[in-house]
Amino acid sequence: MSFASGENVGPYRIVEQLGSGGMATVFKAYHASLDRYVAIKVLHPAFKQDPNFLSRFQREARIVAKLQHPAIVPVYDFNEHNGQPYLVMRFIEGETLKARLVKGELPLHEVLRIMRPVCEALAYAHQQGVLHRDVKPSNVLLTPQGGVFLADFGLARIAQAGESTLSQDTMVGTPQYISPEQARGDADLDARTDIYSLGVVLYELLVGRVPYQADTPYAVIHDHIFTPLPMPHSIKPGFPEALERVLLKALAKERGDRYASVTDLIAAFEQAAQNVISSVPTQVAAPAIIPAAVSQPIAPATTSPAAPASESTTPSSAAPKRSNKAMWIGLAIGLVAIGAVAILIVAGRGQQAAPPPPASTPIEQPNQPGLPNQPAQPDPVNALRQSFANANDLAGTGHPDQARAEFRRTAVQAEKALLDNPNLPPDQRAQLHTLAGQSWLALGQPEPAQNHFENLAQILPDNPDVLVGLSAALLMRGRQDQATVTLDRAQRLNPDLLGVHLIRACLLLKQNEPLRAVSEYRLAAGPDGNVVMPPWTRMALVALDCGDNRFN
Repeated sequence: MSFASGENVGPYRIVEQLGSGGMATVFKAYHASLDRYVAIKVLHPAFKQDPNFLSRFQREARIVAKLQHPAIVPVYDFNEHNGQPYLVMRFIEGETLKARLVKGELPLHEVLRIMRPVCEALAYAHQQGVLHRDVKPSNVLLTPQGGVFLADFGLARIAQAGESTLSQDTMVGTPQYISPEQARGDADLDARTDIYSLGVVLYELLVGRVPYQADTPYAVIHDHIFTPLPMPHSIKPGFPEALERVLLKALAKERGDRYASVTDLIAAFEQAAQNVISSVPTQVAAPAIIPAAVSQPIAPATTSPAAPASESTTPSSAAPKRSNKAMWIGLAIGLVAIGAVAILIVAGRGQQAAPPPPASTPIEQPNQPGLPNQPAQPDPVNALRQSFANANDLAGTGHPDQARAEFRRTAVQAEKALLDNPNLPPDQRAQLHTLAGQSWLALGQPEPAQNHFENLAQILPDNPDVLVGLSAALLMRGRQDQATVTLDRAQRLNPDLLGVHLIRACLLLKQNEPLRAVSEYRLAAGPDGNVVMPPWTRMALVALDCGDNRFN
């Protein structure tokens, strides 16, 4: 017996069945009193044959419901309906990592982006004494906005009858991802069983297949217990040794040979991945950064003889002095400066910035030996720069709803351009990530913003402006410790960066240190005591509950 579409289950009305697995059937349901959709997981009827199941279900459901982490799908409720126990969870709109893998291989930086929150979620659960026991791609959920969630915590434990895994009619854990000790039915499982399963997921993401494939589940389990790990380089020639070492340690047969914690695993993986990324030679020209109020880039010195020899965040003697009426600071938070380039945008009384060249005007590139001058290829981000500038203008002239709509359009179109143009040069990809990241911050959407700033950090690992944007997104997600570490690194790279002071002030407010927060905020002010920033930055600070009113 299962739930039917339109049926009322307690306060929830069943909308449709979403899927079915070995332990549960999943339904989408509507909770009228809270006006939200939820996911209901009805456990397999076979489990009810155990006379102790319902009491164990209630006990374990209470434990799982206490897990509160941004990357864990929360459990809202649990009960039974017509003798069928069910869990009520947050409904996540999106797709599973398993479905995403069907579409093709993920680039290394995307694997990094997905693995980090999954590992954070597991590390948190392990600190609470909770194991997942069924880590696999179908339990990793990806949202269209860039969110990553780990689902089904505790389902395997709720289902487990305390006997050998192999003696049950329904296997607890998925054969392709099960650890050797879990496959043997060992009772003394610890965090390292999840580390092994996570290692299988990482192996699949990097190599393109799971390590063990066989005709029957028991043959796969036998391989997990007894068969040496297929070396990644034997399946994928040229596979980096640094990443192979991470997989070998994570997938060691003996628990004592694996990483001691998920934190150790993700640290080793990130270090290895960074080494691989940095070892790949790239020709990244210094593109123009995207100022808050200008729709066209200012060509950097490396590509245009008309550009000044160097620019910095400190105005030269020929530049106008800072004034609350004469300047927008385009690098308030997260505005990316590629290489050593940064821009101060001046738009004041009698001080007009030089107009940018029309979009249709080709920019001549320096001659290459044996080749005539070639016009630059069309820039796919020109229209999005204009859209971003329009959103700023709307926000700055008192049209917040229209500004939000334009920021959202900019972010969505920038993400579409990234997906539709996988072979864009790194500088154009960086500008698209910048536009999307800043727009999502202005909209108060930290998950997709974090995704874009993390992508930027792959291109520019030591750029302080990128790190400030990333710290803002982390802080908006409530991850104060990570935001602090990221912000500290940005400050070491550039102690005078205005964005550092703004986000530090916000961080101090959230740490209940208002006096230090005000002091830090004033470091971002000009000689007249005012902090001048573009409208998108002000919107982001308001979303962080750190608007000007908090410091006046």
